[in-house]
Amino acid sequence: MTQDKFKGLEEGRIFPPSEEFRNKALISDVGIYKKADDRLAFWEERAGTLSWFQKWNSVLEWKPPFAKWFNGGKINASYNCLDRHLEGSRRNKPAIIFEGEHGDSFELSYEELHQEVCKFANVLKSMGVQKGEVVTIYMPMIPEAVVAMLACARIGAPHSVVFGGFSAEALRDRINDGGSKVLVTSDAAYRRGKILPIKENVCAALQGVEGIEKVIIVNRTNTKIEIIKGRDFWYHKLMEQASTECPAEKMDAEDMLFILYTSGTTGKPKGVVHTTGGYLTGVATTHEFVFDLKEDDIYWCTADIGWITGHSYLVYGPLTNGSTIVIFEGTPDYPEKDRFWQIVEKYKVTILYTAPTAIRTFMKWGAEYPAKRDLSSLRLLGSVGEPINPEAWTWYHKYIGGERCPIVDTWWQTETGMIMISPLPGVTDLKPGSCTRPFPGVKVEMLDRSGQPVEKGDVGFVAISEPWPAMLRTVYGDDRRFIDTYWSNWPNKYFAGDGAKLDKDGYYWIIGRVDDVINVSGHRIGTAEVESVLVEHHAVAEAACIGKNHEVKGQAIAAFVTLREGFKASEELIAELKSYVSKKIGAIARPDDLYLTDDLPKTRSGKIIRRILKDIAEGRSIGDTTTLADSSTLESLKKLSHN
Repeated sequence: MTQDKFKGLEEGRIFPPSEEFRNKALISDVGIYKKADDRLAFWEERAGTLSWFQKWNSVLEWKPPFAKWFNGGKINASYNCLDRHLEGSRRNKPAIIFEGEHGDSFELSYEELHQEVCKFANVLKSMGVQKGEVVTIYMPMIPEAVVAMLACARIGAPHSVVFGGFSAEALRDRINDGGSKVLVTSDAAYRRGKILPIKENVCAALQGVEGIEKVIIVNRTNTKIEIIKGRDFWYHKLMEQASTECPAEKMDAEDMLFILYTSGTTGKPKGVVHTTGGYLTGVATTHEFVFDLKEDDIYWCTADIGWITGHSYLVYGPLTNGSTIVIFEGTPDYPEKDRFWQIVEKYKVTILYTAPTAIRTFMKWGAEYPAKRDLSSLRLLGSVGEPINPEAWTWYHKYIGGERCPIVDTWWQTETGMIMISPLPGVTDLKPGSCTRPFPGVKVEMLDRSGQPVEKGDVGFVAISEPWPAMLRTVYGDDRRFIDTYWSNWPNKYFAGDGAKLDKDGYYWIIGRVDDVINVSGHRIGTAEVESVLVEHHAVAEAACIGKNHEVKGQAIAAFVTLREGFKASEELIAELKSYVSKKIGAIARPDDLYLTDDLPKTRSGKIIRRILKDIAEGRSIGDTTTLADSSTLESLKKLSHN
């Protein structure tokens, strides 16, 4: 890892909280960090803000690397998101504000959302779903997706939400791994004025699945689709017959709430398991503290429901806290490039949580688009998914926040479940490009490869050295993979897979992935997953993928492919291979660049030298080649570097 990335950054401008913001802030005393030094007492107090059917016997049982938080406690996530808000003024408060791609919109109050969730919970029961059975959800960004998640939680059925942009094959793999009998989906989805065939993908996916018995379909676009009698059912027809009464199951704190698949360094995605009591404690607390939550906030997290940010900070954290959330079906540039800002203006959004990829895209389009709209309602901005470069941070602060809104740059992962490093906006001095300090009650260290702490000013690896309540519990069905992936680098310490620098003030500057996972627009794509798809193609002998720097996406995928005998390099074949990856995994995994080469650079032991591939992809001169087994490989690689 290099320190060049950080030259000059620490000497940049510092942004302390304004006196006005600090005076109104939920957390305005830096003493919160000292208080949280007693981690178990801190998290026990925070768990006490939730609604429990029965109190826990112990705060934490830690048998590394397996943790149990609030063991013996009885709780339900759906109850905490809904029922407990119905006794007071929140009953009629908007829970969801929905904005469709075509400008259609409506609100659901907490009472109305509660009724919809109870009805769909009864629908799931009528479909034979039992407590503990995994339900797969494959849907666009519509309120019914939230209803489905909360209905699963209500009856104790873990959900597995699959990003609606994933391909049929990716969906099939996740259904098979989770063993679902019921799938919730939609007929189709709107995307930039077009209709995407969601149900068509489902039908293709289910050709290789034996376990699915029932498919429930939301009619979003009135698209004509095939309905298989006895298996496929319309959501709206089932809901017409369902009761609005459905008591919430009393779940153990350690009962599984959901599985969410994330890319790994092998071809098979990992099913990350999150449980109920600790996860809810972690996401509710971080949502409240990091976003300085107020009762009248209009909160918009732009993440898709299929990613962990959508789970933690669109659904479970905000709704547990009784927030009003905005759900947007469309994209930032349809029908115009000011669509995000039109929504902020329309609903008077006060908190905006989005990705650096989006911010860099807005920069590219120009400041004239936000300038068209009234963004004065905004009081806090957030960044998530990948490190935000100082230039994007500064642009976001100036043109979106009007130089008055603090920016909470958050570091966390699918596996952590909750925000781990972030400013507290009422007390933290901000540095553009730094996610600042660990959240109260979270113990983060910077280690070298041998597990020794690094000095301030040095670069190292992010490690989490004490259990935290929203931590993943295992990889679904594979405890060994859980141990090997996350806990084998250092004894009893979680390896995050990210490198960072710790500056003189103890602030963290995240570099990004140090393993074979590429962060494309905030979405983690395993290089092995893309490589394994490429070598499935009949023309491909071998493939290697790397992440290259990209001014908008953060990272983009570059693939290097050698062909089987009898196949010739061509632009048509390159296009075909890119499309093949898109079909097999999804458009987010489509390589930006794909090079056809005679051979791949390898060491004498057969290991691919990815550094050389990265030099080529990023247009640099090829560096040290002393470990290269076959120097003739350089000739074809040099040709690629000049193309």
